[in-house]
Amino acid sequence: SMRSPAWSCVVDSPSTPHGYGEGLYFSDGRRKVDYVLVFHQRRHNSLRSPASTSVSHDRLSVVSNGNFPPSAGSDLAPGDHEMRLIRQEFEANLQEAGLEIERDKEIKAHGPSFTRLHAPWPVLCREAEFLKIRVPTKTVESGFGSSMSTVWRKLNQPFQPKVPRQDQGRTKFLSHSFSREKLHLYNITSKETFFDNTTRGRIVYEILRRTVCVRTCQTIGISTLIAKGVYDAAFPLHDVSALSAAVLNLQGWARYSAFYKYQPIDLVRKYFGEKIGLYFAWLGVYTQLLIPASIVGIIVFGYGVATVDTNIPSLEMCDESLNFTMCPLCDGACDFWHLSTACGTARASHLFDNPATVFFAIFMSLWAVLFLEHWKRRQISLSFNWGLTGTEDDEVRAHTHTHKESLEHTSVRRDSDREGQMETKTTVCHGCRSTDKLTWKDRLPGYFINISSILFMFGLTFSAVFSVIIYRITISALMAMSPDPAIKSNVRVTVSATAVIINLVVILILDEIYGNVAVWLTELEIPKTDTNFEERLILKAFLLKFMNAYAPIFYVAFFKGRFAGRPGNYTYVFNNYRMEECAPGGCLIELCIQLSIIMLGKQLIQNNIFEIGIPKLKKLARAIKNKGSTEKEKEEGKPPQQWNLDYALAAFEGLTPEYMEMIIQFGFVSLFVASFPLAPLFALLNNVIEIRLDAKKFVTELRRPVAIRAKDIGIWYNILSGMGKFSVIINAFVISFTSDFIPRLVYQYMYSPNGTMHGFIDHTLSYFNVSNFKPGTAPHSSAHKDISFCRYKDYREPPWSTDAYQFSKQYWCVLAARLAFVILFQNLVMFLSLVVAWVIPDVPKNIVEQLKREKKLLVDVFLQEEKEKFQLIQSLFSKDNPLQAGSHLLQQAQGIAAPGRSSTLPSGQTQALVGDGGGVPRARCRAASFSQFTRKSPSSPMNENENSRHTAV
Repeated sequence: SMRSPAWSCVVDSPSTPHGYGEGLYFSDGRRKVDYVLVFHQRRHNSLRSPASTSVSHDRLSVVSNGNFPPSAGSDLAPGDHEMRLIRQEFEANLQEAGLEIERDKEIKAHGPSFTRLHAPWPVLCREAEFLKIRVPTKTVESGFGSSMSTVWRKLNQPFQPKVPRQDQGRTKFLSHSFSREKLHLYNITSKETFFDNTTRGRIVYEILRRTVCVRTCQTIGISTLIAKGVYDAAFPLHDVSALSAAVLNLQGWARYSAFYKYQPIDLVRKYFGEKIGLYFAWLGVYTQLLIPASIVGIIVFGYGVATVDTNIPSLEMCDESLNFTMCPLCDGACDFWHLSTACGTARASHLFDNPATVFFAIFMSLWAVLFLEHWKRRQISLSFNWGLTGTEDDEVRAHTHTHKESLEHTSVRRDSDREGQMETKTTVCHGCRSTDKLTWKDRLPGYFINISSILFMFGLTFSAVFSVIIYRITISALMAMSPDPAIKSNVRVTVSATAVIINLVVILILDEIYGNVAVWLTELEIPKTDTNFEERLILKAFLLKFMNAYAPIFYVAFFKGRFAGRPGNYTYVFNNYRMEECAPGGCLIELCIQLSIIMLGKQLIQNNIFEIGIPKLKKLARAIKNKGSTEKEKEEGKPPQQWNLDYALAAFEGLTPEYMEMIIQFGFVSLFVASFPLAPLFALLNNVIEIRLDAKKFVTELRRPVAIRAKDIGIWYNILSGMGKFSVIINAFVISFTSDFIPRLVYQYMYSPNGTMHGFIDHTLSYFNVSNFKPGTAPHSSAHKDISFCRYKDYREPPWSTDAYQFSKQYWCVLAARLAFVILFQNLVMFLSLVVAWVIPDVPKNIVEQLKREKKLLVDVFLQEEKEKFQLIQSLFSKDNPLQAGSHLLQQAQGIAAPGRSSTLPSGQTQALVGDGGGVPRARCRAASFSQFTRKSPSSPMNENENSRHTAV
C-alpha cells in the first residue's frame, strides 16, 4: 500500500514524540483515519492451523464498501455472532450516512480488531453546515485583536512557550458559520486541510452518536453499543504531526521544566477542543493568581515569626514565676500541671493567630472575588478569539434537532453507559411519531433513592468523624493511665498526629466511594440530556466530597472544646470518657495542623498514587493483555500502527475529577485560610506540578477525547462563586470564635488596667475549688498536696461567688463582641466585593470594540457579495431582449454545471452563479434594485434565508 510522504516525514522526524507510530491514513495513503472503532472477537478454537491462518489472511475487507467476507465469523463464539450482526448493521448505516470504512486485513483470533472511519469532503460539508461550525473567511483584518507593546513583549519573552505564534499574531480571520452555498468566501486552500483533525473527529462522532440499529438490537448511538459490549472502544487518533508542530509534548507544554512558562492555550484548544482548552486556561489563571496570595500569606506568617518573642500572652504562658496551676486533663490518673509546660504550643499558635490574620482573611475574601472577575474577562476573551461568540446557541439547537430527527420513528427510554454519557435505548415503533415521556411518577423512585442515599452518605461521613473523636478520647485516657512518664508527656502529640492520619485515609477512601455513588444516583434520575446529566453528577459529587473533606476541619474549628463542660461537671461519652478539649494555646493551632496535613496529604497522595501510579498500572495491564498481538506484529516487521498505540492508552473519563480536585483545593485556600496563611503557597506549588502532570497525562496517557464546544466552564463557576461567598462567613466565625483575637481586643480596651495585654492570661483563666471534684475524679496520687484551687480556661464566676461557676459578665461581653465582629466582617467584605465586581467590567473594552468591528466587516463582506451578484444580473438584463438574455444566462449557468463544457463568464461571476459547486443551478431569477435590498438589512450580516431569497440565479 502507498504511504503518505508527509506522514513518512512525521515518522522519521526526530521531533516526533517517543512512543507514537504510524497509522493516520487508510492503506491508500490518502484518506485520513478520522475515527476508530475497536472490538474483540472470541472464537471456539484459540489456536488455529496455519492453513486457516493463511486463508483468513487472504480475506481482505480493506475496500471502502465495508462488506464482511462471506465466511467471516463462522467459528465465532455463540454470543459473538449476534454482536457481529449488530456491527454489520451499524457500519452499514454509517456507510449510508456517507462515511467510508476500512477494516483489518486479517481476522484475528486474539487481540483487538479495528474498524477505521473516514469522512469525505461532501459529508464534512454537510455536517459542518448542519452543526453550524464557524470557519475562517478570506477576509483578513490587519491589526485585529489586542497587541502588546514591544517593551512588554521583550520582558515577557522568557515566559512564553516555544510554539508557533501564527494564532497569536496581529491578524485575525473573520469567521462565519459554514454554508455550502458560500464556499467561494472561505479560505479553502485544500479540501484535505480545511477541516482540521479535531473538527473531523467531532463531525464523525456526531454521526456515530445518532446512527440507529433497528433491525438487530433497537439501539441508537455508539456509546450504547459500547455499553452492550458490541464495541470495546471508539476514539479519534492522536495526530502526531499536530503534536510535533504544536510542541505540545515533552518539548514544551507537558514538560515539568517549563513550569514557569505560559501555556499554549490556543494550541491546546485547537488539538483537544474548547472544553479542555477552557479547563487548562482556568487552571492557569487560578495558579497565576495564587502567586500574590502566596506572597501575602508568607508576609503574614513572617509577621508572626518576627513578633513571637514580643507577644505578651505567649510570654506570660511561658513564665514559670506566674505559677498557673491547671486542673487535671483527665479523671483520676491525671495530675495537676503548670501552664508553662505548654509554652511551645502558645508560641506556635501566635504564628497563625495574630492581628495580621484578620487582614489576611479580608484580603483572601477579596482575592476570591478578584479571581472570579478576572476569569470572567479571560473567558470572554477566549470565546472571542476562538470564534464562540453568538454561535453556541445555534450549535446547541442544531444538536437538539439532530437528536430529534434520529428519534423520529422511535419511542425513547433513557439509559446510561459505562462512560457516563447518556444515550438512548429504542424500541421500534414503525409508523408512529409519538414518544413515550417519563412522568413524575416514573422518576419518583429515583428521586426518593437519591435523597435517602445522600442523607445516608452524610450520616456515614459524620459517623467517620465521630469514630475518630472516640479514638482520640479513648487513646488519650489509656495513655494517661500509663505508668511510663514519657508516654504521659507525649499524649497530645501522639493522639493528634495519628488521628489526623486516620482522618486522611478515611477521606481518601470515601472520596472514591462517593464518586461512584454519585454516578449511580445520577443515572437513577434518568436525566434528559448529557448536559443535565453532567450538572447533576457534578452537584452530587461536590456535595458528598465537600462534606467528606471538610467535616473533620469543621469539627475542630467550631465544635471541639465547646461541649466539654467544666471541672466538676464534665460531659462524658459512654459514661466513662470525657469529651476532648482544645490545647492550652487554643483550637486554632490544632485547626492549622488538621488543615495542613489533610490538604498536603490529599494532594500528594492523589497526585502521586491516583493520578500517576494507578494509570501506569492500568497501562501495564493493558500492555500485558495485548502482548501477543504486539509481538506478532514485531515478528512480521510491522511498525506499530497509531490505532494500536492509542488503544493501549487509558480512556478519557471527563474533566469532572480534574475540576473536583481543584475545587476542593480552592476550599482549603479560601474557607479556612485565617488559620493557615501558608495554604496558598502550598496550593501554588501543587498546581505548578498539576498543570504539567495533567498536560502529560492528556498527551501520553489518555486516548484523544472528542472535541467539545463550550463557551464557559459551566456549573463549576457557580460552585466557585458560592464557595467564595461561603468563605467570608467561615473566616468571620474562625477569627471570631476559634482564635483569641476578639478576647484580646475586649481585654485590652475594657479590662486592662493600663491598656496593654499584661494580665490577659490570668483574665481568661477561671478558678475551681478542688474540694468540689466528684468522687473518683480527683487525682489519685498528686505531687501537689497543698493545692486548694486550680485554674481552667473559661469565663466563669469563682467558687467564692454567690453564682459560683456560672458564666461571668466578661463571657457575655466577649460573646457580644464576637457576634458584632461577625456582622461587621461580613458586611465589610461583601461591600468591598461588590465594589471590586462593579469596578472591573465583565467584558473587556477592547473585546466590545472588536466585536462591533467584526460585525461591521462581516456585513461588508456579504453586502459586497450581493452587490457583485446584482451587478452581474443588471449587466445581463440591460440588453434589448430581456427574455433572450435570461435564456442566455440560464444556458451559461448550465454550461458551468455540465462536465466538459466551457463558460465565457469570468471566474468571480461563475462562483456567484453556482452557489455550492454541486452542479445544480438555480432556475429562478429575480431583479431588484440594490438600494432596496440594502434597506432590508442595513446593520447586520445577511442570514442564509435572506441571502438565498435575493440571489439572482
